[in-house]
Amino acid sequence: MKPVLEVRGLRKEFPGVLALDGVDFRLFPGEVHALMGENGAGKSTLIKVLTGVYEADGGSVTLAGDQVRITGPLQAQQAGISTVYQEVNLCPNLSVAENLFIGREPRRRGLIHWAELRRRAAESVAALDLDIDVTAPLDSFSIAVQQLVAIARAVDGDARVLILDEPTSSLDRDEVARLFAVIRRLREAGVAILFVSHFLDQIYEISDRMTILRNGRLEGEYLTRDLGQVQLISRMIGSELATLENLAHENRKKPARPKAGASFLRAEKLTRRGAVEPYDLTIGQGEVVGLAGLLGSGRTEAARLLFGADTADGGSVHIEGTATALRSPRTAMGHGIAFCSENRKTEGLVGELTVRENIVLALQAARGWLRPLGRTAQDELALRWIRALDIRPSNPEALVRNLSGGNQQKVLLARWLITDPKLLILDEPTRGIDIGAKAEIQKLVAGLAEQGMAVLFISAELEEVLRLSHKVGVLRDHRMVAQLANDGTLTPEHIMETIASGAQG
Repeated sequence: MKPVLEVRGLRKEFPGVLALDGVDFRLFPGEVHALMGENGAGKSTLIKVLTGVYEADGGSVTLAGDQVRITGPLQAQQAGISTVYQEVNLCPNLSVAENLFIGREPRRRGLIHWAELRRRAAESVAALDLDIDVTAPLDSFSIAVQQLVAIARAVDGDARVLILDEPTSSLDRDEVARLFAVIRRLREAGVAILFVSHFLDQIYEISDRMTILRNGRLEGEYLTRDLGQVQLISRMIGSELATLENLAHENRKKPARPKAGASFLRAEKLTRRGAVEPYDLTIGQGEVVGLAGLLGSGRTEAARLLFGADTADGGSVHIEGTATALRSPRTAMGHGIAFCSENRKTEGLVGELTVRENIVLALQAARGWLRPLGRTAQDELALRWIRALDIRPSNPEALVRNLSGGNQQKVLLARWLITDPKLLILDEPTRGIDIGAKAEIQKLVAGLAEQGMAVLFISAELEEVLRLSHKVGVLRDHRMVAQLANDGTLTPEHIMETIASGAQG
């Protein structure tokens, strides 16, 4: 069988960064092909070249036997290459049917043929075994359904190649299973699927082959069944197996108990109508408190009240023993609270600014714009945290939008750590980043707690929550149903049982 898509010697360079250096890649019809590598390995750049977001500086792309030059996303779509990104990039205020056919609506006498549009939309979603009302607004459905709608739109245009970039990062287990059923159906229909994910178990469950990139170069192409997880990680990060085994051993350790310290923050009956029911929570100095629960359980909503990003309707907050009204993020920052949002693109980083400008943003805001940081001070601070967190590339003048997801997350962490917070709230800080960057961030969190910083840690990965947290608050249906001590006997299964039962504890 000949590849439907073949890349030879692909090269892409940005100022000061060689993102792709002579990369070869093959994708065959009727396969799920995983693209693997650390953040910064070149995965996103390769996808953007294939979809016309970037134009290659060298090499060739062959599609169905013909050499092509993809100069824009529209040309890629017309050639049969469709992409579904981690963040659903459809219009939530429009109906499902309108989203499916934006820009290519069926028309009669120059006007949109609405009956035909709805009929074809119903056929498209039914083909993916999706039983929904196509006239309903897209935002009335779950993220999982929105992802499937995006896939339906992608394959409706006779896509020969479907690129799925972190499609499962916001889905729970049942929703992932549903998505995988759709992927298998498309594979059987002959669609070539490029799958990107940092969840290794999912890679081994769904993919047939994989290509590994490291530092912008091709490391190798493998049948998934022939490469074990430890060997995969070794090839991704270039470490010897002994190093990886030591890392795995360190990550299995239970968190050390926090040093005896005073309570930093105490919330009592804190609530916001429609977002989270009244809850109590105490976070001590040097303590990591995890929040666990399914998507939509109220984890983020509970955290936002502690940063003043949302205003509470009731309850109270005491910081270092003093009653405090957290009416705004600025008030929270004044009390030493920092918040890394899960939406780093929309609520965190400013893509048009440099790494340096993003790092100093929170500190400058805390100082006030009448007391600007001098350029020398900015350079010193930026370089210090670039080195401390190993941000790549190490160029402080690089635009942050050109960095990989893991390095963007490190920039966001640097922004808040530079303010020397007393409480650091981390909402999904490792979502969508590779295992190497994930391990670095986990190690950083543990180190900050040992130095006396209070940390509120939110993650959908229960193993990660248990690895770092001294106690775990469990949420279900916007309600804190339990707070469990992580005393060495707590397991992911126990947390899942607590979520399922909704038992108070």
